[in-house]
Amino acid sequence: MIENNNVHKILYGGDYNPEQWPEESWEEDMRLMKLAHIDVVTLNVFSWAALQPSEDTYCFDKLDRIMETVTKHGMKVCLATSTSAHPAWMARRYPDILRTEFNGMKRKFGSRHNSCPNSPTYRKYAQALAGKLAERYQSYDNIVAWHISNEYGGECYCENCERAFRKWLQNKYKTIDAVNEAWDTAFWGHTFYDFEDIVLPNMLSEHFDVNRTTFQGISLDYRRFNSESILDCFRLEYDTVHAITPNIPITTNLMGNYQPLDYQMWAKYMDFISWDNYPAYNATLEDTAFKHDLMRGLKQGKPFALMEQTPSVTNWHPYNALKRPGVMRLWSYQAVAHGSDTIMFFQIKRSIGACEKYHGAIIDHAGHENTRVFREISQLGAELDKIGSLTLGARTDSKAAIVFDWDNWWATDYSAGPSVNLHYCDEILNYYKAFNNLNIPVDLVSVEDDLSDYRIVIAPVLYMVKPGYDEKLRHFVKDGGTFVTTFFSGYVDDHDLVTIGGYPGKLRDILGIWVEEEDALPEDAHNSFTYKGTTYPASLLCDLLYTEGAEALASYETDFYAGMPALTRNTYGKGTTYYVATRSNADFYRTLIDEICTTADIQPIIDTPDCIEVTRRSNNNGTFLFFLNHDTEEHAITLNCSGRDILTDTEYQNGGTLILTAKDVAILQLN
Repeated sequence: MIENNNVHKILYGGDYNPEQWPEESWEEDMRLMKLAHIDVVTLNVFSWAALQPSEDTYCFDKLDRIMETVTKHGMKVCLATSTSAHPAWMARRYPDILRTEFNGMKRKFGSRHNSCPNSPTYRKYAQALAGKLAERYQSYDNIVAWHISNEYGGECYCENCERAFRKWLQNKYKTIDAVNEAWDTAFWGHTFYDFEDIVLPNMLSEHFDVNRTTFQGISLDYRRFNSESILDCFRLEYDTVHAITPNIPITTNLMGNYQPLDYQMWAKYMDFISWDNYPAYNATLEDTAFKHDLMRGLKQGKPFALMEQTPSVTNWHPYNALKRPGVMRLWSYQAVAHGSDTIMFFQIKRSIGACEKYHGAIIDHAGHENTRVFREISQLGAELDKIGSLTLGARTDSKAAIVFDWDNWWATDYSAGPSVNLHYCDEILNYYKAFNNLNIPVDLVSVEDDLSDYRIVIAPVLYMVKPGYDEKLRHFVKDGGTFVTTFFSGYVDDHDLVTIGGYPGKLRDILGIWVEEEDALPEDAHNSFTYKGTTYPASLLCDLLYTEGAEALASYETDFYAGMPALTRNTYGKGTTYYVATRSNADFYRTLIDEICTTADIQPIIDTPDCIEVTRRSNNNGTFLFFLNHDTEEHAITLNCSGRDILTDTEYQNGGTLILTAKDVAILQLN
């Protein structure tokens, strides 16, 4: 949530780049934005070249006029620092600023995100520009947020990074012997004698493709280092801007489940979470809902900001499929339903050149308001004016949580086995989809988050058990909680070193089992098991396990391990644990989650078809139920509550019927 005294409604707007257009066109842009009910613009995202044309020269004249124009027209501003694309002169004079790719190729000037995060040149000039912007515009009371850089990402493998990585390792491990122990360098005679022996893990050294590495410990630490290096760049700008404008919240736009950066660490240093939502043409409603809830979970359930989405097409997708009528509105409200307090777009006005000239915009190349997209944008804007501040700050009360951990994601992908088809996010989604389809609220939490408010915690593929996390889970279950985990869990510590004594390592006593072997099945192969009278597939991985106090709820039915447990339940203290020893299908996950939630007295918000998404948010104005019809057909829903639809002012009674046409939305404020 953008906690700013000037924000009294869901902010509506997006990226505006008037510096790309003749100044005489700006007034017409303002007219069109007013027609569309737009009230906030993100400015100055890619203006570094214009703002600093040479080493000692800054030129803010045009940005001054832009700020004056939007201020005169009553627009709020999310002001960016422009540091995601360095100027050409900087690359020419200081080549240390240029990144080196994973394959060892040194980049030249071009594209964006081309700056080495460990370049002293980049850090010096980025911090200086952020400070000058804050000093110049600190008196504007319509700046509701600072937007540092833009969509941080990528990795660098240059000499700057190699030197910095060695220092990072010295700070973390203190001695080279500790490094050798953590990385198990006795294997293959990889022993390092000095920190200067350490080289970066890429295609020139440890890797034989992006995710296949001979030494997982080295590559895992480099992932951590890279994420922290880029975070340091954000923090340099953050600290500079915050010192000058301490009352303006600061963010940067994240990208959902973006693997290279540990957003759970980043969130600690951001005033609020914002992110850019660009679903693929074939994305499911659960895929997008998952990313919204992941972003919401970064600040322990606080509302976030939808910083970017497209009004119509996403030009970098393989198919630039249009958002069908109603979908832009539906997906916008889906963000709000999952915790957003803003609806913003890239872009306000469609550019005429370069790689995003065919990306969607509110003001199309036609240049007027008589387009389908503009009409839909205007209609949504009018609805947001009507909603006002009703939903601002509303939170989701969840009694179930799914553990998501970037280190686990990195380590699982780097693992040398057991299957190239094992993907961490896929396994998380299998469980998340079950909650979403059952309309049961669920939080996505980190391993650092407190678990005391939850009745159920699910940790799919908890491959890496970090120091102390087994104790946190042990206390949670002993106190009456229900814990669920799966195959390939409890294998390693935080250095990716195997915990000996039998899988699942430190989780063994909690689960009441031990795993002897794990069978990786090819894509066209499967086993099966029967649970509650229904037979389900067992695919991907099949653990061969023995119970040590746990009860076998289902067993494999074929192959030499027929009869061995595929699903177990254990009593531990006052609580219960489940171990799912194989991957199955959506029907199984739904059955299991429904049963576990019923036992824990966690009820669905309401029963609906899977195509009808329902969420609940509450604040001082009351409780709001969001109904979103993702189907192409009309649906009738029998209500179990009474309330007023804040979009239509229609009153509904308990037991009444809510009609949702295709792609329609209703938001009930409960009585």
